[in-house]
Amino acid sequence: MKTEVLDKSIVLCRACDLVVRKRALPTGVRALCPRCHTNLYDTPYCSINGMLALCITALVLYFPANFFPVLEMHFLGSIRTTTIAGGAMAVASQGYWVVGIAVLVAAVIAPGLLILSILTQVLIVKYRLKVPFFRNIYKKLLKQHSLLAQLSMLEIYMISIFVSVFQLSDYTDLYFGIGTFCFTMLFIMVIFMQREYDIEHMWSVLDE
Repeated sequence: MKTEVLDKSIVLCRACDLVVRKRALPTGVRALCPRCHTNLYDTPYCSINGMLALCITALVLYFPANFFPVLEMHFLGSIRTTTIAGGAMAVASQGYWVVGIAVLVAAVIAPGLLILSILTQVLIVKYRLKVPFFRNIYKKLLKQHSLLAQLSMLEIYMISIFVSVFQLSDYTDLYFGIGTFCFTMLFIMVIFMQREYDIEHMWSVLDE
């Protein structure tokens, strides 16, 4: 038991292999290697309550961002609106079903699952971490987190929206509604959530 405690108090620098003894850090402080100044470990800026607030905000924004029109186009008297899922289905209906599925997964399904996964982890840590059933769920979510983070690519869809706006602005009138605002805010919330989420810190909670 004593040996395990000693092992956890030591960290190996990934750049120069220097062995450094870990020390408790205040919130927002990062530990650097004294020899090569490589980042060794840090503490998250957000507390567990801060992460919970980010997750709930992202979840509230998720539904209007996906079910309200992102763009409204006025062209020669006709008005067309589209949502993110509708755009993916339109691409798939034109024969590019692989692209449609990729957009649907990267911009709709994966971000939603990522938000729910982190929200569940935060709630388990806050209320039910000592219950064996929830600890097992927590471990499974941690193991799947990297896959969900890689599949979630809201930034690519955001860039494609900007490109489409610039290309279409010369031919048609474009209007932005509540869907555009919610999708932009969702994009920002997910970025902050992923920035504050630390997988190593979440694993370490199991040992506390």
